[in-house]
Amino acid sequence: MTDPIDRPGKIIAIHLSYASRADQRGRRPAAPSYFFKPASSVASSGGTVERPAGTELLAFEGEIALIIGTAARRVPLDEAWAHVGAVTASNDLGLYDLRANDKGSNVRSKGGDGYTPLGPHLIDARQVDPTALRVRTWVNGDLRQDDTTAGLIFPLAQLVADLSQHFTLEPGDVILTGTPAGSSVIVPGDVVEVEVDAPDADGAPSSGRLVTTVTQGDIPFDGELGSLPAVDDLQRTEAWGSREAAGLPPLPSTGSGPQTDAGLSPELRAKLLEAPTAGLSAQLRKRGHHACFIDGVHANIPGSKIVGTAKTLRFVPFREDLFASHGGGYNAQKRAFDAVDEGEVIVIEARGDATTGTLGDILALRARTRGAAGVVTDGGIRDFDAVAEIGLPVFSKGAHPSVLGRKHVPWDVDITISCGGATVQPGDIIVGDGDGVIVIPPSLAEQIADDALAQEIEDAWIAEQVAAGHPVDGLFPLNPEWRARYIAATGPSTGAGAGR
Repeated sequence: MTDPIDRPGKIIAIHLSYASRADQRGRRPAAPSYFFKPASSVASSGGTVERPAGTELLAFEGEIALIIGTAARRVPLDEAWAHVGAVTASNDLGLYDLRANDKGSNVRSKGGDGYTPLGPHLIDARQVDPTALRVRTWVNGDLRQDDTTAGLIFPLAQLVADLSQHFTLEPGDVILTGTPAGSSVIVPGDVVEVEVDAPDADGAPSSGRLVTTVTQGDIPFDGELGSLPAVDDLQRTEAWGSREAAGLPPLPSTGSGPQTDAGLSPELRAKLLEAPTAGLSAQLRKRGHHACFIDGVHANIPGSKIVGTAKTLRFVPFREDLFASHGGGYNAQKRAFDAVDEGEVIVIEARGDATTGTLGDILALRARTRGAAGVVTDGGIRDFDAVAEIGLPVFSKGAHPSVLGRKHVPWDVDITISCGGATVQPGDIIVGDGDGVIVIPPSLAEQIADDALAQEIEDAWIAEQVAAGHPVDGLFPLNPEWRARYIAATGPSTGAGAGR
């Protein structure tokens, strides 16, 4: 089939569908999610695509495109493939410089003219097994992507059936089925070729090579009409595929490595929830850790306690040009709250400045929905009462009504920060209660928790003796005579002495 694809009624693209790409990004979706691309983005093989002036991160994504043959509405999975008329090659080009304000919708970053090359030939869907298609991409003759539909998280037929639940798929509509690992940045002069084939089918049908050449544009975007292109190291990493490919230095080591909530076992979490911060800090002090306190912060919900692993966010002092490039759109603050995992605590470096808010009710709701254990910030909170009503525990310096741009620029996530005078690394264990918030190195957490709980038992026994009228001298802490009595009454203890 060689019919041209000019103006499909709908172009629907999936965000993430190949296991190789999901592993590269470090996240695997539980269900497919989608975005639309305009029909005006369609281009033919042999054409060009412009990298706009003032941008740097135009990236290719070789994909398999499905062309709907017959209308599909609420079709079951086992009938979905019959509604596909053809498959072909596609290049779901995207400009990461424009993702900031349109993250998820991709309206500007993937909607540009020429950003959806398709073709050159159509493969009859009835001639191929949808689980045995292959997609390959070359840049300047070098093979960059090579994967098959066996590596999909969501089978092709599932995408058709799923989308048909929500709206009618009409003949000529295009579904872009996602890209495997290997997508990266292209520059003016590069030539990208994408091919889809079925190597095991009779005749090994192929789309042929879809060829696109990158050119340099000379017309910049008008910042008075909308947000300007903006990039940071996260966008560069995702566009290039890795920090190394983007020419960025490796992230600083966190010693034992970041410890996500998966590393904080339910048993350890239960111990830390039971142990008071005062007892935990005493055990840290016995091991020479005296700088474990996040000072000056208080809970927004009286009696609340938080336990979780740290996800860090850093603000730098306000500067007009830096806020223009990093403050708006999908900035570091929004990325942190969008990416926090269940059981994590977002810890914010705000330099101890309580005269501006560092989060408000919308971000608090997002964190609560994501399952965050809480937030610790050495700055202020907007919408203080609303955040408390949401039920998200937040330890802060108090309420302040101002917006983000008064004192801070959101700068980076998942780096070593300073919060309330304490150094916090991603994966550190955060515990907070009415006495305050402390930071525990992950390698010490198990023993610290055990010893703190043992100390609580010992202190409870000591309190009983004081209540019975005994003087504290020799009893608190236990001298040898009193310790012998304690052991006789309770059995051998792992506690290391009171020290409080």
